[in-house]
Amino acid sequence: MLKKLHYLDYYILVPYLLLCATGLVMVYSASAYYIQTHYGQAQNAVMIKQLVFVLIGLVLVGLFYYLKLSVLRWPSFQWLANVALFGSLVYLIVHGLLHPASAINGASAWIPVGGFHIQPTEFAKLIMIIYLAHMFTMRQDQMRRIDFQVRELRKPLLFVFVLIVLVLVEPDTGGAMILAVIAAVMLFASGISLRYGVGISGLAGALAAGAYFAASRITFPAKLLREHYQLRRVVAALHPFQMAKTDGNQVVNSLLAIDHGGLFGVGLGMSSQKLGFLPEPYTDFILAVVAEELGLIGAALVLLGIFFLIMRFYLVGIRSKTNFHALIAYGIATMMLIQTVFNVGAVTGLLPVTGVTLPFISYGGSSMLVLSASVGIMLNISASEHKAKEKAGALHA
Repeated sequence: MLKKLHYLDYYILVPYLLLCATGLVMVYSASAYYIQTHYGQAQNAVMIKQLVFVLIGLVLVGLFYYLKLSVLRWPSFQWLANVALFGSLVYLIVHGLLHPASAINGASAWIPVGGFHIQPTEFAKLIMIIYLAHMFTMRQDQMRRIDFQVRELRKPLLFVFVLIVLVLVEPDTGGAMILAVIAAVMLFASGISLRYGVGISGLAGALAAGAYFAASRITFPAKLLREHYQLRRVVAALHPFQMAKTDGNQVVNSLLAIDHGGLFGVGLGMSSQKLGFLPEPYTDFILAVVAEELGLIGAALVLLGIFFLIMRFYLVGIRSKTNFHALIAYGIATMMLIQTVFNVGAVTGLLPVTGVTLPFISYGGSSMLVLSASVGIMLNISASEHKAKEKAGALHA
């Protein structure tokens, strides 16, 4: 057990710990006033919850670091994870239909457990990555053949399609888009022919969109724009100040926060936009508070830490000699990359608001647990590859 510590990848561990610590500080700063005035709770209530998830996350990092990666390919593990995932997503949809008033921000995406809320979509990302890495690895020889037939991938493609549709119906457009991009990247990374990859990705996207609109029972075009919050968010991203009192409110206040912070910020804890102007500033718009208090330099350093971790994950994948390890690395790196791009895009008004959290920084227990488990897996893959390389070198010596 102690011997494996010799192979610990500090280029992954140190940025992870620094980002978690930064996230705790910023969650407290962004939430203290808001949570007290809006919910009557103690100023440190949200920060304590996040701290609990960070501590659980550290346990998960250790657990997945020492776990044999072959366990992730066991049929029993795959079956249990998939049943739990699809069961929770179906429960959310049924519960949302029976109790529409329970929706949070227009979506039935959370399952209350004690004083916390679990978001199955976050776990869906990692479960899908592990499942696809396993399935594509099993079929890598067939996928690279000239006479390859798409029907040989019907099982994993059906899995992804059903998963994306269930997430869309919640509705969680941001989560569904992240799942789709992860699946597409892993498909191309598997070695499949480019024409098959493009064709399958395009067809899957079209089918998922068609199923979503059919499930939404929306009449085109007037009712679509009037009642569909996703399209209103697209319009709000394009014209935030014209919709400042409605769907553009978050974007406008986010831009004001960034402008107020300038290059060096107004100081930690001194943000004005978190004082009731920016709704729930400790969640997906926490970067705006970071930019206001720590300035563009502070925000850039936070993003640099996240992107450093993402690039390290991709590098581990590139260096991996095992197809299963490489595909997991590409999937996890892509998951973090797309989440970061979506979050930064929403905060700066370049992309519609999708409710996607900023990795390690935003408040969110499910996100923290999934990201921590992912870090543990990546540390495990890095150590396994390093150990294999060292062993191969010893044999050739």
